[in-house]
Amino acid sequence: MMTMSCLRLHFLFVLLLSCVFSSSNLTINALFVEHPACRPDQMRALVQFRNEFESRSCNKSEYFHGVMCDNTTGAVTKLKLPSGCLTGILKPNSSLFELHHLRHLDLSSNNFTSSPFPSGLSNLNRLEVLSLSSNGFIGQVPSSFSNLTQLSYLDLSLNELTGSFDLVRNLSTLSLLDLSSNHFSGTLDPSSSLFELRHLIYLDLSYNNLVSSSVPSEFGNLNRLEVLSLSNSGLQGQLPSSFGNLSRLEVLNLQHSELTGTLEPISKLTTLKQLDLSFLNINYPIDLNLFSSLSSLLILDLSGNSISPTTFSSNPDLPLSLEVLDLSGCGISQFPGFLKGLHNLESVYISNNNIKGKVPEWFWSFPRLRIVNLVNNSFTGFEGSGEALVNSSVKILDLALNHFQGPFPNPPHSLTVLSAWNNSFTGSIPLAICNQTMLALLDLSYNNFTGSIPPCLSNFQTSLIVVNLRKNKLEGSLPDMCYDGALLRTLDVGFNQLSGKLPRSLLNCTSLKFLSVDDNKIKDTFPFWLKDLPYLQALTLRSNRFYGPLSPSGQGLFAFPELRILEVSHNNFTGSLPSNYFVNWKASSLQMIGDGELYMADNSIADYTYQDTIDLQYKGLFMEQGKVLTSYATIDFSGNRLEGHIPESIGLLKTLIALNLSDNAFTGHIPLSLSNVSELESLDLSGNQLTGTIPKGLERLSYLAYISVAHNHLTGEIPQGTQITGQPKSSFEGNEGLCGLPLEESCFGTNAPPMQQQQDQEKEEEEVLNWKAVTMGYGTGLLLGLSIAQVIASYKPEWLVKIAGLYKCRTC
Repeated sequence: MMTMSCLRLHFLFVLLLSCVFSSSNLTINALFVEHPACRPDQMRALVQFRNEFESRSCNKSEYFHGVMCDNTTGAVTKLKLPSGCLTGILKPNSSLFELHHLRHLDLSSNNFTSSPFPSGLSNLNRLEVLSLSSNGFIGQVPSSFSNLTQLSYLDLSLNELTGSFDLVRNLSTLSLLDLSSNHFSGTLDPSSSLFELRHLIYLDLSYNNLVSSSVPSEFGNLNRLEVLSLSNSGLQGQLPSSFGNLSRLEVLNLQHSELTGTLEPISKLTTLKQLDLSFLNINYPIDLNLFSSLSSLLILDLSGNSISPTTFSSNPDLPLSLEVLDLSGCGISQFPGFLKGLHNLESVYISNNNIKGKVPEWFWSFPRLRIVNLVNNSFTGFEGSGEALVNSSVKILDLALNHFQGPFPNPPHSLTVLSAWNNSFTGSIPLAICNQTMLALLDLSYNNFTGSIPPCLSNFQTSLIVVNLRKNKLEGSLPDMCYDGALLRTLDVGFNQLSGKLPRSLLNCTSLKFLSVDDNKIKDTFPFWLKDLPYLQALTLRSNRFYGPLSPSGQGLFAFPELRILEVSHNNFTGSLPSNYFVNWKASSLQMIGDGELYMADNSIADYTYQDTIDLQYKGLFMEQGKVLTSYATIDFSGNRLEGHIPESIGLLKTLIALNLSDNAFTGHIPLSLSNVSELESLDLSGNQLTGTIPKGLERLSYLAYISVAHNHLTGEIPQGTQITGQPKSSFEGNEGLCGLPLEESCFGTNAPPMQQQQDQEKEEEEVLNWKAVTMGYGTGLLLGLSIAQVIASYKPEWLVKIAGLYKCRTC
């Protein structure tokens, strides 16, 4: 007989179950109202399928928007999931495979990472359309997949699938097949079932591992093809003459193929509209006359190949229809005069060549010209007057990494992007820039411009995203550039001669992420008011005349919600930093930005990508033009007059990469909490008045590649971890009481405290630190303090961040 307490528990359990089933039925009934053609059992299977995964990011209404049922049978015939809706493992017994009447299934761009390819799909033998792109599926496609004989559309791209192309056996009705960006391997056998797919219109095998596969002549059997992509697939050898049978082909991509022999078969593909032959790795120059018969060609990409020198003397007869031409990295030494008759050109890329001299005046007269990329050549100027470019229709003009000299010509009126960094332009920034209507990016950095920054840049509040005027000779104050609604994301005016104060109008740039005013003559207090910018990630004030405290007096904690880079070295900052100074810093939980980008960049400008750069003082070296990792976190307070103890809360910055507090007047011990900064690679505490020993816990910092504690008052034995003893002697010199490797002074027979005594002292300090973590400024009440201290103690960094890349590249 049940006790009273057991009866209560039993009653509660039954009540809970009834609530769950009641809620489920309510959901299904609501969906039945929304999809009256669908049977309840089918909708129940859909609900169960969704519940098999993490689906918090999946709006219920969005999930069922892609559902369609047959008006007669009530069976689900179409399911198209929203991107990013489901996360988890797709199991072989999933409720999805109960929907036997499905004809259209699209699960693309969801996260089934590490799921084997779902064998249950073979049960859905009425499928006509199947899209599993970008799902993270792994392993081989099972042989039972050949049961899907009614498939006409199959997209398995962007997964981790392996095996051969036999998966298409019996799929004779396919018209679209996309297997790109997987790990399919082996050779393309001429007898492969792939070449029996006579209804194929679209075939993409690019980015696979068909190493040593020659190009089978059987491709000519697929004479209904309109799109064929074999880029980066490992194919090599000669193009067979049967390629000429592809009389309907409109798109051909052979990028990064190891072709030998002639490309002549391509000249027979007279219906081609897009041809990508970039980086073919062939051993002879390409004759442009090969393409004269392709009268419908709109896009031609020959980048990374060598162009025949005779091309420039014979004036090749390129198709007049051409709209996009890419000759980047083709070893060209003179401006391609054969462009002159191509009046339909919209985009011209001739970057990374050896072209010298001036850009011809006739080039700017093309009526449809929109994108011009002349990056990394040896151009010195422009033919014609300073008005030669004004009437051009160009919207994106990239002149970076050349030798342009003299005043900048008046730019085209229609510009959205003007990039001319790393040239030798002189004079003032042309005021004709003010005549633009939708300027999104202005990058004139690394030139010799003089004068002031045009105040008219404030005219572009609804369009301007990037302003980079770094390393010029600009004077005056930084003008007001931001008003309500400003979109500015990057402002870099470092290494000029600007003076005055930072304009408070910067607060109107609520999208600002990157602000650099380093190496100027700006005289102001620290801009604590910038903490109201919700997305500010990088702030560099290095080498100016800033003064006063770095700790906000009476304003609470130092709280910038997204700040991860703070460079304020070589100013006149004074005062001390409270022990809780770093409590609210972003670097305490830094992770890769959600979009997965490696570098801080802006992709919101159509047809152009800009990457932020920064001058890094890292591991004792000064490096120019380093691209900024989205995961990079650094603090540089060096060269000021800061005093007092180094805040113990520095230990909360688990993912800090570099810390530089050198050349100040800090006193007290090196915080033991530094041993918790587990991702630290560069630590510079030199040139202070620190006392005590070097914490032995620093041995645990396995990524610490650089440390300097020189010129302090430290004593005792240097910890003997590999990362520390591998440092040069100079990292520890100027401390009369230090001994042990890498110094020559032995600790034997000295007055240095024994290691056990040091460890006991550190243990005592650690206990004090743990208690302070409970009590210092985390909030009201002991219980809240204890809870947060526990979180701090249990936190573990999620991934390793590394600094990489010095080359500054901003073109897409």
